[in-house]
Amino acid sequence: MRVIAGTARRLQLKTLEGLDTRPTTDRIKETLFNMIWQDVVQTRFLDCFAGSGAIGIEALSRGAAEAVFIEKNPKAAACIRENLETTHLKERGRILTCDILSGLRRLEGQKDAFGVIFMDPPYDHQWERMVLEYLRDSRLADEDTLLIAEASLDTDFSYAEPLGYRIDREKVYKTNKHIFLKKQTGQER
Repeated sequence: MRVIAGTARRLQLKTLEGLDTRPTTDRIKETLFNMIWQDVVQTRFLDCFAGSGAIGIEALSRGAAEAVFIEKNPKAAACIRENLETTHLKERGRILTCDILSGLRRLEGQKDAFGVIFMDPPYDHQWERMVLEYLRDSRLADEDTLLIAEASLDTDFSYAEPLGYRIDREKVYKTNKHIFLKKQTGQER
């Protein structure tokens, strides 16, 4: 696995061995960032269920102002730290080693909303729904925040609209998909 583009282009990233994390493949990562590159530049990027940190590091390499990584596995958090060192991006990265809800609560009120929030939770456990339920009333995301969920092909997002989100687009791959969401404004509800 490597950084695809930007200041850390071609640098190799470490991942945890075993099945505890499921890194996004380089091809899918490249497709994703080709779709969102304009949203990333000079924004605050939140990488939830960060694993090796590859998505947040790609965002930093491509010009994000800051990336926050939430990862509860201490070994994965150490991997993120090492990858930030390798890519020379550690000054713009912050790691929270805790469960997702604790991490989101710790971030409340610290700064303005994130520009992009990416989540790649373990598949088929409804973690993305829990995050979206939390963010519905949170200042971490506003109407301009792009929320992206990586999920299994059969993950149902029909709950998103009743929660106050609109699905802007969906990108389906062979083994998984990305769902792109925005909070609905008061006029859209």
